[in-house]
Amino acid sequence: MTFVRRGDAQTLQAQPKPAGRSTTRTLHRLLRQPAFLVGSAITCAFVILAVAAPLLAPHDPSAPLLLDQVRAQANPVPGPQEGFVLGGDAAGRDLLSRLLVGARQTLIVGVLATLGGLVGGAALGILAGVFAGKVDTFVMRVVDVMLAIPSLLMAFSIAALFARPNEWTLIIAIAVVQIPVFARLMRGSMLVQRGTDHVLAARALGVRPGAIVFRHMVPNAMGPVIVQGTLSLAVSILDAAALSFLGLGNPDDAQPEWGQMLGGAQQHFNSYPHLAIYPALCIIVVALGFTLAGESLRETLDPRTRR
Repeated sequence: MTFVRRGDAQTLQAQPKPAGRSTTRTLHRLLRQPAFLVGSAITCAFVILAVAAPLLAPHDPSAPLLLDQVRAQANPVPGPQEGFVLGGDAAGRDLLSRLLVGARQTLIVGVLATLGGLVGGAALGILAGVFAGKVDTFVMRVVDVMLAIPSLLMAFSIAALFARPNEWTLIIAIAVVQIPVFARLMRGSMLVQRGTDHVLAARALGVRPGAIVFRHMVPNAMGPVIVQGTLSLAVSILDAAALSFLGLGNPDDAQPEWGQMLGGAQQHFNSYPHLAIYPALCIIVVALGFTLAGESLRETLDPRTRR
């Protein structure tokens, strides 16, 4: 809004902002950050490989195509050869195919666990931010107790409660661990939105409380939560790999997963370290990609940390 003097009078003239200007500026700031470009490239490559894994895998990841070499030679792990770029594992299965298909399983577990934590944490944060008082106190004390327990220890304890570990036990355990992080962040965003001008104006106009919460407060409070979801994806992938390594993931190695492959390779690590190095590098690189992209996005959107 700018004041324009005409003679002795002042009139209030509105200067409309071009639509999408703030989004364009944010995008330009992101594209100038090397960390964001590197993280986005790694993340996009990982997602494409994971989605197209059944098409890109040269062989069936569960087929022991090199089993005859395992039996015929004293060497229990077939090396690289024609048609098998990375060789095979101790069961004669193609290692490259298992890495590609394992990316898909890792992506599914990471995304579903993060979505579960986001939904559960957002629900608690909305309750605490809207009702305040005793509800806020109760929810936040529960969240504080959950945060006081180391995340990996809590995930291990939850996954160990299931008699038959599988992919869904990983998802549930990691999602529960993520809930308090999203709950605190959502509560803080909701408390900020309660005092904004558009919310106060809606209350003054007699808009129903439910409409104020879900039309005005929640959509504007979701920004920091979504950014945190990007960072939590990296944590979910690391936690899933750790639990699978400890044997709390899917026990069926016909459906490979990077953490499971890492755990299965430990008995051959001294003689054939590549069986563990390849899945470990995949986990590290993908987690790094999500972390770089998420941190760059957070720094760009948060004015307190904006460069």
